[in-house]
Order: sequence, then C-alpha cells, then structure tokens
Amino acid sequence: MTVRLVRMTFHPDKVAAFLELFDESAEKIRSAPGCRSLKLLQDSRYPNILSTYSLWDSEECLNNYRSSQLFLTTWKKTKKWFAAPPQAWSHESIR
Repeated sequence: MTVRLVRMTFHPDKVAAFLELFDESAEKIRSAPGCRSLKLLQDSRYPNILSTYSLWDSEECLNNYRSSQLFLTTWKKTKKWFAAPPQAWSHESIR
C-alpha cells in the first residue's frame, strides 16, 4: 500500500473555493483505480493549511491517477490558490 500526504497552504480567502472543489472531486478521486481512501485534514491552528491523506494499492496506481485528466484539471485550479508551495510525501505501508 502507498500512503500519499499532500500539505497545501492556501491564501485564507481561497479556502472556501478549495473546499468546494474538493467536495466536487472527492468521490471521483475515491473511484480512481487503486484508491482505497481519501481524507481531507485541516491544521488545528492554521485553518488555511489543509492536507490530503490518500491510500493507494500501489505507487503505480497513484501515478496513474496523477497523470489522469481528473488530477490535471483539479490541480490546475488548486495551485492558483496556494500561498506557499505544496509539500508531498509518499510512503509504503510496511506493517
């Protein structure tokens, strides 16, 4: 299993727009081949910092999603709202 964490810092006035886009896209992402789970997390102290936590069958499934039209379209909209560069990590579940 591949765990993907993406931390995004938004301009405070763009959080609502991102949440709307996430709500529109989440089920489609969850339906992507190999996606087992997708969650959206909000920083406890800084509400404009949001993170996605997703679980994938493999790195290959994650990469297939990342090259999909759904990802490319969603990411193009999302990145306009960033106040800082996003950070992303992939981990393999070992236990």
